[in-house]
Amino acid sequence: MRYVEQLPYEIEEENHVTITMADGVRLSARIWRPVSSGREPVPAVVECIPYRKNDLTSTRDAIHHPYIAGHGYACVRVDLRGTGESEGVLLDEYLEQEQRDAEEVLAWVAAQPWCDGNTGMTGISWGAFAALQTAARRPESLKAIVIASFTDDRYADDMHYLGGAMLSDNLAEAGTMFAYATCPPDPEVVGERWRDMWRERLEAARPWVLEWLRHPHRDAYWQHASLSEDYTRLKCPVLASSGWADGYSNAVTRLLAGADVPRKGLIGPWSHKLPHLGEPGPAIGYLQEVVRWWDHWLKGIDNGAMDGPMLRAWMQESVPPSTSYEERPGRWVGEPSWPSPHVEEVVHPLRGSAIVTAEEAEPAAVPGRTRTVRSPLSVGQFAGKWASYNAPPDLPYDQREEDGGSLVYESEPLTERVEILGSPSVGLEVAASAPVAQVTARISDVAPDGRATRVTYGVLNLTHRESDEHPRPLEPGRRYRARITLNGVAQAFPPGHRIRLSLSTSYWPLVWPAPEPALLTVHGEGAALTLPVRPTDEPDGMPQTAFGEPEGCRPPPVTRLTEPEQAWNVSRSLVDYRSALDIVKDRGLQRYEENGIEVGLRACEKYTSVADDFSSPSGRSAWTMTFSRPGWDVRVETSTVLTADAEEFRVDATLDGYEDGRRVFSRTWNETVPRNLA
Repeated sequence: MRYVEQLPYEIEEENHVTITMADGVRLSARIWRPVSSGREPVPAVVECIPYRKNDLTSTRDAIHHPYIAGHGYACVRVDLRGTGESEGVLLDEYLEQEQRDAEEVLAWVAAQPWCDGNTGMTGISWGAFAALQTAARRPESLKAIVIASFTDDRYADDMHYLGGAMLSDNLAEAGTMFAYATCPPDPEVVGERWRDMWRERLEAARPWVLEWLRHPHRDAYWQHASLSEDYTRLKCPVLASSGWADGYSNAVTRLLAGADVPRKGLIGPWSHKLPHLGEPGPAIGYLQEVVRWWDHWLKGIDNGAMDGPMLRAWMQESVPPSTSYEERPGRWVGEPSWPSPHVEEVVHPLRGSAIVTAEEAEPAAVPGRTRTVRSPLSVGQFAGKWASYNAPPDLPYDQREEDGGSLVYESEPLTERVEILGSPSVGLEVAASAPVAQVTARISDVAPDGRATRVTYGVLNLTHRESDEHPRPLEPGRRYRARITLNGVAQAFPPGHRIRLSLSTSYWPLVWPAPEPALLTVHGEGAALTLPVRPTDEPDGMPQTAFGEPEGCRPPPVTRLTEPEQAWNVSRSLVDYRSALDIVKDRGLQRYEENGIEVGLRACEKYTSVADDFSSPSGRSAWTMTFSRPGWDVRVETSTVLTADAEEFRVDATLDGYEDGRRVFSRTWNETVPRNLA
């Protein structure tokens, strides 16, 4: 990244500004704005997230908020109520209260003497959710949004459920927020009342996973704040981005197709990162794009921000399987609209164990035949993370071992290059031996040497084959039609490579297994893989130089006091047949020199199972977060353990708070939730 030392506007910064809500709760904000804005008001850009502006996101914030401010904007970074130095408690994600707070923040910002009354909202992940959800409420001052790594569908395309099957990230994200929502405010900012504020957070805490388990189907809980329920609610322009390695890539194209506002989409090779910090690379000059967007929609400058393709996507080249990449080779392609007129849905029937063309599947060709699969629980150990963070390395590894427990269909070696852009799908006629069964579909790029790189995947809880709102159990042995939609991707398959489709009945630990093992029978009639093919002779639709180099402001210094630790270990015992995935994400102890806070963050996840005992899977998310400076030393420790039998989930959780090494708070939860076809 190139650090920019000189910006068009000299800026000033306020580290702690309070914004009072209607109920008296005061939210804490950090504001960067031009020095001249006191006499020449400017538009404002707001970001609302729960991740502590004073320390944990301060480095990231300092790269882009001063950069935007230095181009003539007031940037307002707000901690949600109950986080950082904001008062109140945080009880769950995306509640009605959070969106009312955001509306009040925007109204407050628009009324400030340094703001000209025009506002935008921005963010990645939670901040992007907040921006999109607030935009759907149409606050008067909000003129545009810029969002990254988001979803418009909280049920079908977030880290909770996928295709009606529960993701292990349902536990992991709950563990994350169990820790973040119980951290104390900074005494140097809020004074001696910090203990009372902290105690209020600790007393109000609960494992959020309990609520998420109580809603295994699409209901009002998930429909709230899901724009996909009614795209007409969105009236302001949106610049939306994500990465193919992220869990949120589908939302960009879905928003382009569903919304009727000025909109642009951008999908790179990145994991869950902002595009100017994108990993795997190449990262891009995203902040320059953002400034151009704000200049057009908040300042009314005719700068061509809406020129060019509606969607810009990174067409990925073939690569060997790896859990991490520094760079993904490829090129940018542009589409004038979405769905794109350049992408053709090509149907490939499945015949025997082959992926064939429609011509090869004519009646005279090899007839379809019945095949069966009952996958071991070990299928999925090399699946990687639902949403890659690229630290520790968390992308899927070589799929050959996974394919050993799967039904495999494969094309002949390709005689010419094939490029796909969009969401593949698999249509099947199946029967299962149990009332609840899953099927995971994976597409891999198979090199001539046999190595298999997963390109995309999709999951379907077959009880959701017709409806996420009203799933129905299967009648064992009965045949059903089902369609599995895989995650969107842009991928090139070179000549000499094969395209492989793999079907499995488990994908643990990425997806929590069904209540019992099921034998899945796949009937050959009508079975087909549909690929969104972008013709290779189609022009890229992009200028020679698509983006500038990444740039931003230089963040303040952070001193590393202890070394970080990262681990992603798969183990199996051939004595007791226990398998485990151990994940460690330890940032090490760091001192933020700007305010002297020393912060430690260690998160551990462990997923275990025994042989093919579907009642044995267990997941644990444990966090330790420490905050200290001379005269102040606090620690929060959380643990959430999730297990299940055929009838119910069990949650065993603990929360402990420490001051000066002495435990000052402790609480334990031991609760069960019915599975209800999950």
